[in-house]
Amino acid sequence: MTLGAHDDPTGGPADRHRFDVLGSETVYDGGIVALRVDEVRMPGGASARREVVEHFGAVVVAAVDERDRLTMVRQYRHPLGQRLWELPAGLLDIAGEDPVVAARRELAEETGLAAVRWSTLVDLAASPGFTDEVVRVFLAEGLSDVERPEPEHEEADLEIVQVELDRAVQMVFDGEVVNASAAAGILALAAVRAGRARPRPADAPWTFASRAFAERKVRAAGDGAESEAETARPGR
Repeated sequence: MTLGAHDDPTGGPADRHRFDVLGSETVYDGGIVALRVDEVRMPGGASARREVVEHFGAVVVAAVDERDRLTMVRQYRHPLGQRLWELPAGLLDIAGEDPVVAARRELAEETGLAAVRWSTLVDLAASPGFTDEVVRVFLAEGLSDVERPEPEHEEADLEIVQVELDRAVQMVFDGEVVNASAAAGILALAAVRAGRARPRPADAPWTFASRAFAERKVRAAGDGAESEAETARPGR
């Protein structure tokens, strides 16, 4: 990553402390996450080590039909060893892909649905104390059936259920829905339906979108191509 200061993109007093990154070390670089350790200057002049999990970021879809039924999925999540109630979702792991395009793809792949109308419900920082993963939850309306690809891995065990919105809200409060982005999406949609909030456009600015891990992968791909070119040159 580029060393420097982490500025507050929302603005603030010019004399606030700048958390300069004095050094950074990557200790793991995997398929969907990387772990780096930053040395960060703290107020008062001392420094502290901060472990950061880089992530692609993700999109989540609250797909609701004309009867206000949400399309929910029940999917096995290995870190918890449980099948969880969730909304359709997927990683932003295709370089340069527009988030709403990714959301359309994930909705079709997981549920065999397409939507005519798209808007942004809510953006979420998954756990900002240790990861830069940020999730955007879209609202999808005007649903129709499309061909669903043959599912693989955990998705082969995926259960797809239509749930009344009021029931989904109660599932959140009953502790049946514990996936954070699903819970937030359900409650945000309920607020919209009750007239207490308005969704944003599907292409609304995404200030806090996850970028570091995707940029890392682009750099790695470029380095690999350069290495192959160097090897292929005469005399090398």
